[in-house]
Amino acid sequence: MQSVIIIGAGGHGKVIREIIEELPDQVLAGILDDRFSELHVENGLYKGPSHAVKELVKLIPGVTFILGVGKNAVRKRLFESLGLPLECYAVLIHPSAVVSKTAQILNGTVVMAGSIIQADAYIGAHSIVNTGAIVEHDNTIGDYVHLSPGTILTGGVTVKEEAHVGAGTAVIPGKTIGKRSVTGAGSVVIEDIPDDSTAVGIPARTIK
Repeated sequence: MQSVIIIGAGGHGKVIREIIEELPDQVLAGILDDRFSELHVENGLYKGPSHAVKELVKLIPGVTFILGVGKNAVRKRLFESLGLPLECYAVLIHPSAVVSKTAQILNGTVVMAGSIIQADAYIGAHSIVNTGAIVEHDNTIGDYVHLSPGTILTGGVTVKEEAHVGAGTAVIPGKTIGKRSVTGAGSVVIEDIPDDSTAVGIPARTIK
């Protein structure tokens, strides 16, 4: 049984907690959030500030962590500030998700209920494949990406680091969404989106 500690006690952390509870080989060992002033045990769970990770590594042999924060830039800052190696983070996949045996998913990433990840897709570290998202064959998803609920990425799509693909966005084959870029909910992406841009509409147009 693998012990997992969630870092972040907000809405995203709640969903992750329920995923852990559905997994027969994982057990929730604690929740860290900076609303807690010191490390303590409450109802059988460790609770404390995020910087308690180093102490918990010593207390719980083999413990893994997951960043329960929805905002991409915040997840990145947390990972960098906590100083744990990538292998200290779990990969969590909801039992109802469908993941190809040839897909690669790096540590820290969460795949939520009803998602589909197809052949030879690559998902980077600390990314979120949210509820019902579809990642088709040969997609390349960078680190700290958020694919919102209902995202449809057709074949050969690239989503670069820290991009946020809005709920229900569809991307046609071979297109790229740039670093830190955002697509609006329901957008249809038929052209590449540059880095640090926001694109909305059908078809998606860059508005900033």
